[in-house]
Amino acid sequence: MRSLIIGNTEIPYALKRTGSSEKARITVTPDFVEVVVPPHATDAQIDQAIERRRRWIFEQTRKMRNIAENAPSISRFVSGAKIPFRGRMMRLKVVSTDDSLVHISYRNGFYIEYPASAAAQSQDMLIEDALRLWLKKRLRQDVGDFIRHYGPKYGLVPKSWHIKDQKHLWGSCGNDDRIHINWHLIFAPKAVLEYAVVHELCHLRHRNHDKPFWNLVGSILPDYSARKTWLDQNAHMLAINRVETR
Repeated sequence: MRSLIIGNTEIPYALKRTGSSEKARITVTPDFVEVVVPPHATDAQIDQAIERRRRWIFEQTRKMRNIAENAPSISRFVSGAKIPFRGRMMRLKVVSTDDSLVHISYRNGFYIEYPASAAAQSQDMLIEDALRLWLKKRLRQDVGDFIRHYGPKYGLVPKSWHIKDQKHLWGSCGNDDRIHINWHLIFAPKAVLEYAVVHELCHLRHRNHDKPFWNLVGSILPDYSARKTWLDQNAHMLAINRVETR
């Protein structure tokens, strides 16, 4: 792990060499800075690329730290608590039952039934695990619907598609024509998820983000820019962040 020093601030970053990169690319997230360079890049060239963007790296790191601090958080999965779902903060209603399993239903909020026999210290873990499974299942249904709707219509049919927990990507399309969608997109409005799926479908035809790629996206979703902007500006909303109580 290398570090960039700016004033009194030390910013660690990971260096990755990859043949698919033609020039230096820097990614900044709330908990990660990665510098991707071509395999033949020298240390001097890497230092030069970082030096050119040192102010941008510092500003983005500070911005991402603020985003993380302002992200939705929850300490207990109890009645009245809220979690993000499709672009809105939705309230939980939590009740105990004699059943042995956690049951979840949704109608303008989440109704959660958990076993009264469960130990108090395991209640949150049981509910969180069940919620995660329910949310992933709902996302899988939505993604499948979008792929079946747009794929055959535009000749953009992936070999397969999968829901993944990706740390730094909302989606990806491999050279093997397999598409992956980040499960955290269940927290975004459905129109934003639709954009993310169409985005990856379009990569089946155009592997980079050149003008023909964006023209294809725009021919399918004329308002894609607004959806992309929402995703760029509200990335901090797309998670259930646990805050440990003391």
